[in-house]
Amino acid sequence: MRYRGMISGTALIALLGGGALAMEAAPQSPPPPPQSTLAIASALPATQALFASYVASSKMPGIVGAFGYGDRPTVFVSAGRIADGPDAAPAGPDSLWRVYSMTKPITAMAAMILIEEGKIKLDEPVSDFIPAFKDMKVQLNPDTLETRPATRPITVRNLLTHTAGLGYNIITKGPLLKEYERLGLNPAALNAQMEPKMRTLRPATLEEFANRVATAPLIADPGTKWSYSIGLDVMGRVIEVASGMSFDGFVQKRIFDPLKMTSSYWTVPASEVGRFATNYLFIGENRTPLDPAATSVWLSPPSFPYGGAGLVMSARDYDRFLHALQNGGTLDGVRVLKAGTAALMMSNLLPPGVTFTGVSATTGGTTAGPKLGFGAGGSVYLEDKPGGPSKGTYGWGGAAGTAAWVDPVRHTRGTVMVNYFPGDKWPMREQAVAALMTDFARYQ
Repeated sequence: MRYRGMISGTALIALLGGGALAMEAAPQSPPPPPQSTLAIASALPATQALFASYVASSKMPGIVGAFGYGDRPTVFVSAGRIADGPDAAPAGPDSLWRVYSMTKPITAMAAMILIEEGKIKLDEPVSDFIPAFKDMKVQLNPDTLETRPATRPITVRNLLTHTAGLGYNIITKGPLLKEYERLGLNPAALNAQMEPKMRTLRPATLEEFANRVATAPLIADPGTKWSYSIGLDVMGRVIEVASGMSFDGFVQKRIFDPLKMTSSYWTVPASEVGRFATNYLFIGENRTPLDPAATSVWLSPPSFPYGGAGLVMSARDYDRFLHALQNGGTLDGVRVLKAGTAALMMSNLLPPGVTFTGVSATTGGTTAGPKLGFGAGGSVYLEDKPGGPSKGTYGWGGAAGTAAWVDPVRHTRGTVMVNYFPGDKWPMREQAVAALMTDFARYQ
């Protein structure tokens, strides 16, 4: 997404110093109703009005935003419900949403923890962990699977920054896409109807997945081109090998548990279905349920944990993840990363000579804006934008419309949760930030 119009510290100090705030609290099942509209509207009236207008005009059943400054209480803004129909629960801080590619920064944090511990090196060859990656081949051209030897190895840095030369079935075309499909390189879930066919092709384990990826040609030599990819999914296998734990087990122990992220799931428990949003598909101006919560593919364990697109989370939980990054790796007295490691994660890690100019918003990515770089799992602003984000603002979005960012300079953060395809059906990401700026202007 385009992270325009980030928040000034002065505005948020005034905003979050008020009394009408959604305070942090442990999520419950079933969740409590969201803060009253009147209370939230007194703090962010333009944002509340925008969210309410989306629901009133039937652009979406419901939407939730989480916005924060420093260690002051998070402000939650919500409208509508988690699905169409009067019996659906109200959308709120503890509603559950498919975050798709917003999983990538969490996988990246797991990698950075191991880098900090010396178990992984940023520029270490991936073949040190997955031997199948030792002798990679590169496509001669996009119209053929003919190859030549790669001129350099894929490194951990390359996986984290989408510069490994790997493809993605949402981006790749031609013969290479057919090869990805043949190999079952589709690490994502859509709905229960499509899953059986996908599962017959997809590898059954993360180890097998990574080994199959290594057999496919690269689109370019590693470290020479930015191309959106399954690199963070392969990173999950590196994390397994380096940590000696399952990938999802490592994320749970080292990120979710210490940060008290109690509503983050690779598989949604049956007990939590009542707060799980339905995902919709827009056909023209009409939406139809693509993955109803009651029969969701996320109610059954995935083939393996997808480090690029596998998580279901609440706005409260994602805000806690961003809050830790904003604080330099710590939250509520618990440290998951050293400050220097968190800063490294959110810095431009692109190899020399490689640039990032954006990717289609339908993928959850970034569109044109100020000069951009790429950190571990997310984009990074390389320059200040007057009236907008600070240099160093880090973030990413999800294919079903979700968005998240953290500005470590101004100590601010934001998360927006919705669930529909295509994620750029409405200009929600840009409009939400514009509404926030209108609200914050009242405090300047």
